[in-house]
Parts: sequence; structure tokens; C-alpha cells
Amino acid sequence: MSKTNDLYPILKSDRLTLKIASASSIPAIIKYANNPNISDNLLTLPFPYEEKDAIFWLNMAHQGFQNKDGYIFGIHLNENEFVGGIGLHLHAQDNRAELGYWVGEPHWNKGIVTEAVAMMLRFGFEELKLERIYAVYFEDNPASGKVMMKNNMKQEGILRNHIRKGDVYRTIVQYAMLKESFFRSE
Repeated sequence: MSKTNDLYPILKSDRLTLKIASASSIPAIIKYANNPNISDNLLTLPFPYEEKDAIFWLNMAHQGFQNKDGYIFGIHLNENEFVGGIGLHLHAQDNRAELGYWVGEPHWNKGIVTEAVAMMLRFGFEELKLERIYAVYFEDNPASGKVMMKNNMKQEGILRNHIRKGDVYRTIVQYAMLKESFFRSE
């Protein structure tokens, strides 16, 4: 991990850079997020997705970093090409975080999210010293579950009709990783 300053960490791999997205990313954020194939699989992503939604997301990311209760990164290919988002939303009292992510449809099935999740797990356990990181996905989106499995997260449960999105009740599947499992798998 490299840092530009203590407030906004930058995480790097050979092909990805996870960093706070900037206003210059707004056109790409809108291009990728304004897609029902993306919004249908995320609880809070609206459709249609407009400039005001991208601005709200960027502001939420900045506030999370400033308050140290949320770390929302843009996923960038080759340093500057925005392709999606990933974040940890902290529950400080319990020393845990919820992991969430999305990537633009043209970048699906390229291992980008699997790699970004691995980077976030490392950040969460090594830098933030978390005890537990968990994530959920809608049952009818098994690709998201595969990302979690590839990162050695363990399924904890299935919550039937747990979330209502629009007028439809959705079943979610929850996965998690504990600190001890992360360090044991290294």
C-alpha cells in the first residue's frame, strides 16, 4: 500500500489502483452505474443513475475517509481508468466492516473484482486491524458469491426474502472472513 497522505490511502496491485474517486471520474461513474444490470444487484444504487447520484457517492466517500467510518475507493485500471467502486463500511464498536463492490459491465469476468476484494481484505485486516469483514449478495447474482469464495470468505447464511428492493423481496447470502483466517491463509 502506498499513501498520498494519511487521509486518503492508495492501494496498488500490478493492474489495479484503488483510490478515492475524483470529480473527473463522474462521467465514467455515470456511464457504468446507469445500468439496470448493475443497479438490480445493489441495494442502494438508484436507476436511472444521474450526475447528482455520482456527486452524492463521491461526497459520501470523502466523508467516510474523514470520519474513518467508511473507506470507499474507486477501482481504477492502469492508475486512472475508473471501472467501479469498492468499500468497507465500518462498525467500530464491533471492530467489523461490511464489504461492498461493483464494476462496470464491460469489465465483468476479468477478475477485477476478485483482485480488488483481495486488496480490500488485506487493507481491512492489516491496516484497519479489523476482526471481521462480511459481505452479502442477492441470491440470484451467483457471480458475486464466486468472488467471495475465491477470496476464501466463508458462507454464513442465507436470509430468505430479507431485503425489499422496489416491490420485490430478495434473498441474500452472507459471507465473511475473520482476521485469524486471513492471516492463516497467507
